[in-house]
Amino acid sequence: MRLELVKDWMTREPITVGPDVTVLDAGRLMVDRTIRRLPVLEQDELVGIVTYGDVRGARAAAVAGTDIWELGNSLARLTIREIMTPNPVTITPDETIGAAARLMLKYMIGGLPVLEARGRLVGIITESDIFRLVVRDWMRSEEDPSEPYAHYEQE
Repeated sequence: MRLELVKDWMTREPITVGPDVTVLDAGRLMVDRTIRRLPVLEQDELVGIVTYGDVRGARAAAVAGTDIWELGNSLARLTIREIMTPNPVTITPDETIGAAARLMLKYMIGGLPVLEARGRLVGIITESDIFRLVVRDWMRSEEDPSEPYAHYEQE
């Protein structure tokens, strides 16, 4: 059985933002592109990651205790730098999917920026990518049911 590698399942050339992009603009980008996380690059260096949950939380925090006139100004000024997770956990493209999954479970995160040896961002691997792999393997096992699952007892 072949070990599955991050480079074979990651999204290449992920959509990124800079740290000075507004939270509103990042949120719109995520909705428009149907993505849940954005690596944050400053001068081509990974400096953070922001999730849709971070954006939603920032909007909710800005709304709390703010009158309607201040709300627009507050949200228009709030930047990704203020809400991103700095120095995110990363992985390299030649690591296994198992290693990626272990990191995601250990740190309770849904995705990992993928960095090549020199530190350049080359992709992102997410829980959805790993789930696609699991589904593919399930579909293959349904096509070839010659081996019972190990946890079932045979009579």
